[in-house]
Amino acid sequence: MATLEVHPRDTPEERHDAPVQIDVDEDLSVHAEIIEDWVAPRQNWELVLREGHDFGRANNVEARVLFVAGEQTSTLTFRLDQLERADDTGSELVLFFEEREGIAKLARLTSNGLDVELFHILTFT
Repeated sequence: MATLEVHPRDTPEERHDAPVQIDVDEDLSVHAEIIEDWVAPRQNWELVLREGHDFGRANNVEARVLFVAGEQTSTLTFRLDQLERADDTGSELVLFFEEREGIAKLARLTSNGLDVELFHILTFT
């Protein structure tokens, strides 16, 4: 198992405000690293990892990817364990969720914003 250092959840008040260490499966650690590496050189993008609501559980990490341009902000929030695959094509980052029988939900992150598809057919003919 790998460990991610994340922001603590905003509740309750008696919890300290220091980073929290969360044990995660190796593939989740790799997904987080791919997203961080894609976001890092892009000024309009930010990734925030924070502790999920299920305290003390492994893989309890929520990801929040933000795109900010002028007065417009777009946010994609998901649990890291919902992510099946993260592909960095260079120009875009494609996040695959709930892939089943050749159909997936995806989010494409580009330098100009994000596009969410709730029904994407992965099979090519």
